[in-house]
Amino acid sequence: MPRKNPSHVESWRDRHGKLRVYFRRGNEPRVPLPDTIGSDEFNAAYAAALAGDTATRVAKRPAPVDGTLDALIMSYMKSADYRGLRDTTKKGYISRMDALRTSHGHRTVKGLTRERINERIMLPYADKPGAGINILKMLRVLIRHAIEIGWLDRDPSVGIKRPKGKEVRAWTDAEIARFEAKWAPGTKQRLAFALMLFTGQRRSDVHRMTWADISDGALRVIQQKTGARLAIPLHARLRQVLTAADRSHVTIVNTEYGKPFTVDGFSQFMRDAITAASLPLDCQPHGLRKAAGRMLAEAGCTAHEIMSVLGHKTLAEAERYTRDADQKRLAASAITKMEGRRQNKGSQTAMEKFGKTSD
Repeated sequence: MPRKNPSHVESWRDRHGKLRVYFRRGNEPRVPLPDTIGSDEFNAAYAAALAGDTATRVAKRPAPVDGTLDALIMSYMKSADYRGLRDTTKKGYISRMDALRTSHGHRTVKGLTRERINERIMLPYADKPGAGINILKMLRVLIRHAIEIGWLDRDPSVGIKRPKGKEVRAWTDAEIARFEAKWAPGTKQRLAFALMLFTGQRRSDVHRMTWADISDGALRVIQQKTGARLAIPLHARLRQVLTAADRSHVTIVNTEYGKPFTVDGFSQFMRDAITAASLPLDCQPHGLRKAAGRMLAEAGCTAHEIMSVLGHKTLAEAERYTRDADQKRLAASAITKMEGRRQNKGSQTAMEKFGKTSD
């Protein structure tokens, strides 16, 4: 049985018998690839095409030196673990592996130590914590592969702390109200917003939602990131917005040309809508998922109930929301009790002496 081509790869023999191999995603133009599918040359060109570098054909790379980080990256890209990743995940991995290969591909894998990783790989990202986290995650994926193939017998990244990035915050009730005041039901902006807030799903899932996903009063989701299968009952406010929405396309939210959004296009669409509502820059689209978790916790939902909506894999993730809500409730109760104690301390009926009251 012939081997299946990688995703988005087409191949055929022309009338002269020559094998033609192209990369084509959706309706994008075809990009020629080397005809040696599975070779290092092909993998490099295919990785670039997945990452969006379709303007030029990638030049043939020299063979990596054995035992280097460059060779480890090439080995990982041939592994079943890498081939089994989703295309969107591969795209992110490729950009990070290219960054590692460009700056550190010559380094030997056995020469990696915690000190060298901190000083030579992580230090340049000291002022870019988000990028630093991504590089460290990618490096640890490669280190695990190195251990599996016998290049390392331990993990030299153990003990390295993740850079502290600025966490995306949940939207406040006032910010939610301001967005809703700007975008009324019937607009695509309000529709996208309501889907994110009242389902608590990520952009990568919301932009793919279809009308067929809605049945029996619930919206069914297979999360792209986790693979979790969820059935989320429709919130009353979401039902109101869905009723006012145009249903002439398969996907629920579409571009102005009636086409489904890409995840990056959807992100920019939401960013523009947030800016138009005069909301601050730290009101990010992902903050609506955080707001959903906050609202669930403030409504008294348990961590398991929050997990059933947001699709978290571990209880610890959902418990962050319940801890914050519990702290707020307990603090309010504590201050109320403290105020009550102060009011009761100076009672007008306090006794000065037995059988007498104060004037």
